Amino acid sequence: MSEIVDELNRLHRQVGVRQVEAGEARTVLLRRTYDAEVADVWDAVTSAERIGRWFLPVSGEFKVGGRYQLEGQAGGEILRCEEPTLLRVSWLYGPDPGFSEVEVRLTPEGEERTVLELEHVAVVPPDFWGRFGPGAVGVGWDGALLGLGMHLAGGGMSREEAEAWQLSDEGKEYATRSGRLWGEAYAASGADEETVAATTAATIAFYTGAESDAGQS
Repeated sequence: MSEIVDELNRLHRQVGVRQVEAGEARTVLLRRTYDAEVADVWDAVTSAERIGRWFLPVSGEFKVGGRYQLEGQAGGEILRCEEPTLLRVSWLYGPDPGFSEVEVRLTPEGEERTVLELEHVAVVPPDFWGRFGPGAVGVGWDGALLGLGMHLAGGGMSREEAEAWQLSDEGKEYATRSGRLWGEAYAASGADEETVAATTAATIAFYTGAESDAGQS
């Protein structure tokens, strides 16, 4: 478990608000340094074959203006691409997704290390944000960047192994710790203690399956 805790602690998390054309958007920012050169990290986050090895299978037309689709997850348009430092895409999921974009920024730190920033900006329905807060997407992105780190280090899990791990005690503990860290980031953004406690609990219950268990009791 200590390795998992170390992985979580390598991430910086930040929660904010931004005005976009569609209205007031919520932002979550993750920052992590990888022991890999920037060209390798860029290839890992833009190559369809490699994305499928650490995240999800993806298809589409991989150029600015082209569209992509992650299997069973979000899809959208490639909005901006500046190799090897910046990628921005729309991130749309469900029948009425509204405004949602993800931007990945890479900064070389010497020759063998790369700082990755991932920022997700979305106009979120107030009832959804009020229930889950930033952890709803934050915990998922924590897991994605964990997978990327394992991949860049030459390891990783198959999709089946990853799904089994998420249901394991270790996987649930990871989600619990991640949810609490996103609660801390939410508090640091100015959210009140009661809101942070409620949204953190709801997020952890969702990711660990406790929410469905409670519904069956």
